[in-house]
Amino acid sequence: MSRVGRKPVAIPSGVTITQKDGALEVKGPKGTLRESLHARVKVDVASSEVKFGRPDDEPATRALHGLVRATVQNMVVGVTQGFSRELEIQGTGYRAEVKGKSLNLTCGFSHPVAMAIPEGVKVSVAENRIKIEGASRHQVGQFASNVREVKPPEPYKGKGIRYVDEHVRRKVGKAAAG
Repeated sequence: MSRVGRKPVAIPSGVTITQKDGALEVKGPKGTLRESLHARVKVDVASSEVKFGRPDDEPATRALHGLVRATVQNMVVGVTQGFSRELEIQGTGYRAEVKGKSLNLTCGFSHPVAMAIPEGVKVSVAENRIKIEGASRHQVGQFASNVREVKPPEPYKGKGIRYVDEHVRRKVGKAAAG
């Protein structure tokens, strides 16, 4: 049996989980998340925990078993604590600002790049750091990845947008001729 899938997910106080139409809805203090689950994995919602089972030991079913359990765990953590990612902007004249429902990035292009902030995600900017917060781990990670994609860090001077904990390998520039 899957090591991840066989562990039950504890339901903390203040969180309600309802299952209907093949989907699981988790409500908590930070919001509501709804996710459709795969039909091959059986989900049992009790008063204090959620248990997961599978009908056979096929490799695909075993993989889904752990995936569904991890997804539900992330939903519970998201509605109680939330998720966040921090990005750092490096480069002369590079900056970011939040205006309404969009994030405006100025990072070496001839024009500023405006990115629409998705529903359920909160973005704040302090000096050269962008903090992305939200209840859905998937939404937070995807938006952070999209922001980084605008100007990934380059290996010669290190300019660009990177995750705070990311290490960028630096390359040596051209050797002087002659």
